[in-house]
Amino acid sequence: MLIPIRCFTCGSLIADRYEEFKKRVKEGEEPEKVLNSLEIKRYCCRRMLLSNVDIIEHVLPYYEILAERRAEYQSDQY
Repeated sequence: MLIPIRCFTCGSLIADRYEEFKKRVKEGEEPEKVLNSLEIKRYCCRRMLLSNVDIIEHVLPYYEILAERRAEYQSDQY
């Protein structure tokens, strides 16, 4: 899922801080401390970053397999 540009509730910009948040949490920092240091204080904005899930890495292999099967099916027809 793509990170929304703005918070759904208050309209504050959040997308510009997402990469930094993701990188620092992946390195092992606590999400609470990262959000505080990025000066994201509203709970609605914090929710937007905390609840975002990158599912593209999980979904992409299925599309690749589907494309391969489609190509096999089309080659079998001719």
